[in-house]
Amino acid sequence: SANSSIFPPLTFLLRGIPGLEHNPHWLAAPVCALYLLSALGNGTVLFIILTEPSLHTPMYLLLLMLAMADLGLSTSILPTMLGVFLSSSREVSSDACFSQLFFIHAFSIMESSVILAMAFDRFVAICYPLRYNSILTNARVLQISLAIAVRSIALHFPLPFLLQRLPYHQTSVLSHSYCLYPDVMKLAHVGSRESTYALFLVLSTMGLDLVLIVLSYAWILRSVLGLVLMKEHVRVLSTCLSHISVVLLFYTPMLALSLISHLGLPIPAIVHSFLSFLHFLAPPVLNPMLYYMRMKEI
Repeated sequence: SANSSIFPPLTFLLRGIPGLEHNPHWLAAPVCALYLLSALGNGTVLFIILTEPSLHTPMYLLLLMLAMADLGLSTSILPTMLGVFLSSSREVSSDACFSQLFFIHAFSIMESSVILAMAFDRFVAICYPLRYNSILTNARVLQISLAIAVRSIALHFPLPFLLQRLPYHQTSVLSHSYCLYPDVMKLAHVGSRESTYALFLVLSTMGLDLVLIVLSYAWILRSVLGLVLMKEHVRVLSTCLSHISVVLLFYTPMLALSLISHLGLPIPAIVHSFLSFLHFLAPPVLNPMLYYMRMKEI
């Protein structure tokens, strides 16, 4: 009808794991287990840091922000995934879909920003150790945290309103069991302005963050190579091991998905879904183990 070509569809259809759409119920148990692990790990870290005054230091305040971002990200994804896997409920209203993608992308950018801030923390601690306490004060970390929150919300706040205005194709089947901005945009008749905004979002957030993280570690490596003793090389780099693991866990699946999409590689749909799950679900579960378990204070 004329209305359906002008306004967004009332509902989108979510998709389960390719090849398992007809028998998805057994996937609900591992999805719930992953969420409970994420909630337990990150919730415990939040409680410990908030209630232990000795941990109210810049490094642990950044870890607090990372735990909040992880918890928000996993909570944003869970409802529709359970709907698909547990009750085979694939339909989601456009309003619910746009709200979910806002929270998913906002928390994802928040996590990327916190990882960048943690790279800056390591950069200052290793390259300027004598000035660390004067550069990274608690007040400055709180300012950084506020900037991260404003950046994450402000950049994505226009998304639901932008998507509401777009006309959509008749086919409204998404590629995942949750709503993502690029996925929804594929179903819309997108103009140059919307395409430019989408490109700006990617380049000004995760793209910029990753470049700055790589530059900070290049500078760290340069400083470490200036040390005389090999034992000092190992000691200094070991303090970065957890953060490097977090960086690789968060960015590697995203870069793989970007390369697959850009190069048009003939990758099976199930691999695409697995990489997406890995990008959004693995960090909230594994970050507490990669980072916090190595710290005797926690």
